[in-house]
Parts: sequence; structure tokens; C-alpha cells
Amino acid sequence: MISRIDLRGSTDDPRAVLPRAELDVEAALERVRPICEDVRHRGVEALIEITERFDGVRITDIRVPRAAVDAALEQLDPEVRAALEESIRRARLVHRDQRRTDHTTQVVPGGSVTERWVPVDRVGLYVPGGLAPLASSVVMNVVPAQEAGVPSLALASPPQKEHGGLPHPTILAACALLGVYEVYAVGGAQAIAMFAYGAGECAQVNLVTGPGNIYVAAAKRLLKGRIGIDAEAGTTEIAVLADDTADPRHVAADLISQAEHDPNAASILVTDSLALAEAVEGELKTQVAATRHEARVREALAGKQSGIILVDSVDQGLDVVNAYAAEHLEIQTADAAAVAARVRNAGAIFVGAYAPVSLGDYVAGSNHVLPTGGCACHSSGLSVQTFLRGIHVVDYTRDALADVAKHVVTFANAEDLPGHGDAVRARFDWTVPNG
Repeated sequence: MISRIDLRGSTDDPRAVLPRAELDVEAALERVRPICEDVRHRGVEALIEITERFDGVRITDIRVPRAAVDAALEQLDPEVRAALEESIRRARLVHRDQRRTDHTTQVVPGGSVTERWVPVDRVGLYVPGGLAPLASSVVMNVVPAQEAGVPSLALASPPQKEHGGLPHPTILAACALLGVYEVYAVGGAQAIAMFAYGAGECAQVNLVTGPGNIYVAAAKRLLKGRIGIDAEAGTTEIAVLADDTADPRHVAADLISQAEHDPNAASILVTDSLALAEAVEGELKTQVAATRHEARVREALAGKQSGIILVDSVDQGLDVVNAYAAEHLEIQTADAAAVAARVRNAGAIFVGAYAPVSLGDYVAGSNHVLPTGGCACHSSGLSVQTFLRGIHVVDYTRDALADVAKHVVTFANAEDLPGHGDAVRARFDWTVPNG
């Protein structure tokens, strides 16, 4: 059901043998390019036609009526509403503490640099609705944007035939709870193009965030520059670093929890315990047979992107997980907190037996929009910072400029950019030496 990779005794770079999901964004680019161009030139008309072609539903308008958003909340199961409200509450607690404050540095008397934090003017939020309607992604996208102070938010999610051409009602209910009423029944690459170029009631945005399939990722890559993007997110992945203190039932359940997202999802166990590896394999056979999405889970676990990796020690295991840079990394070892503190590359780290990834997916307070495909070695997950821009404000008096003018002219001459120096000389009645 799941393959093994034995790295015991190996001193080679593990990156060469670690399992990875295939994500050919370049190939997908050629498929999304004409879609994006069509939306650019024909707007809503193109969106309606593309939606019928790919989603199998004919809509008459891309905008979801406010009444439909409110109705979804009114009809929401009370237990689901309570879970969403708790998720929002905890996410606000965490993301509110991420807010930045302006700071002024007095460089010299009369000369200062202030760093101002300014929110992006308008953001497009994408929420998938394919194999699973990710209402939790509404929370994860909207809360940090609101806490950053973004004044204009629009959200897009694919229309569902079984729901009359509207996005999934739980997604709409989450929008209502968060006060987001600019919602569009548009999915896939065409939604990213709508945000980038504007169409109908949807004005162009500055930034697009949120996970999606390979075509969403390809559209983000294609349109990056015209819009800012958070990341080119791939399918979900989990890595578990465990020793013989871990409970194989927990490990197997956690591997399955992410495998049920998508047949291309990656589930990795890294362990120095052969006994644990064998026990987890046994648990997988039992638990997979009992799970609702058995076929999807089996395909994900059997894929080349998943596997059990045997190592000599937890130290070697740390080298492996740091090289892998997982979206989600669980530490289930003795002294898990100390081991977790040594992790350098991960989107989010879950410490100990009682912090499964599914907690972070919903109500830990952390954000579940995280870097995939090894990008956690250089990128972060979604946060308030994603929606802010740092702007330096330079304020110098005449005396403060005069004090450093010679250095400016010297730099200008060294770089053969004399106009830079002349811009300083023009402000004084005297001549600054040419250095």
C-alpha cells in the first residue's frame, strides 16, 4: 500500500531520493493561457461559457446574490456554525498578534527613516470546491486579510450543479459569518483571470491568495506581475517524524487524514524504528479499509509521492525532514518540543501526540494555507504579513543631507552615475567635491 525508502547507513543528500508529487505547472500553462485571454477580452460572457464547459453548470450571473449568502447561514447546521465560529475566534487571536506597527529610526539628528505598514488595497480570495468544499479556507484567507486592514475583499469559489450553480452553501455561510458579501461563483484558472483583469461587477485586484488545483497554480504563475500572489500551491502533504514512542494508530490516522484530500496528496513517515514502520503499515491496512474515501486514499498512499523512510536516528530524521520541507510536519518523538525546535524547514510544525494536522486545518488558530513542494525552505504560510506592504519614508533636513552629501557624490561617481550626485549639489549654494 505504501512504499519504503531505506536511508539507514546513507550519507548522501536525501533530496535526491525523497518522494515528491509531480506538479507540471509549465505544461498546465498552455492550457490556461487561452482561458485567461478569453476572460481578459470577453469578461463575464467568457466566464459563463467557461463555467458551463468545465463545471457543467449554466449560470446567468457570476455574482452570488447577498440573499443567497445570508440564506446559507440561516440554513447552516448549528454544530457546523459553532465549529466555524470557534475557528474564526481562534484564528483572530493568532492573526491579530501578527499586526505590524510603524517604526521610526533616527539615523542622525534631522534624518530619519520610518517603516510604514500599509495593507493591500484589494484582494481576491480563492476557495476550492472540487473534491472537498473547503469552508475552512474561507476562514484562513479572510481572517488575516481583515486583521491586516485590507479595505476590499472579493471571494471566488466554483459553482456546484447540485446547489443551483452557487458555491457550496457551507462556503457561503462562512462568508456571511465573516461579513464577506462580494462572492463570485467562478472557479479554476478563470477565477484568477477574473481577479487579474476584472469582469462585470468584479473590479481588478492587487493580490490573489488561496489554494487550488494545478490550473489555478498555473494561472497564478501566468498572471504574476499583473497581480501579486501568495504561492503556487500544490497538493497537500504531510511528513511525520516519529520514533518508537509514537502510537502507530495515531501516525496511520494522520497519514490518511491528508491522503483523503486528493489522489496526488503526499503522506510521508520518517522513522528510526523498524517496528513502528511495520506497525503503521498494519494500521494503514485496517484504517484505510474503513475510511469513506478509501479509493482516493489508497491511490495517494500508493503513489510515488508517499512513503515510509527509514533512518538511523532522530538526528538523521531531522536532516531528512529539513530537506523535504513539508507543508505539514508532525513531530511524534520523545521530547517532541526539543526536536521540533531544531526544525528549520516546514510550513507548520505540530508537536506531540495531541497536535494532529487536522487540528491545524480547522481550529488550532494557525493558518492552513501553507507552502508545498519543498517551498517551505524559502517561503511562509499565509499571515497578516501577506497582505501588508512595508514602505520606507525618508525624512532628512537640509543640515542632515549636507552632512552626508559627500558620500552620496562619491557613490555616484564610483557607479558612473553623475546625475545622482548633481541631484544633491543642486540643493546647495556650494559645490560638493567630486570625490
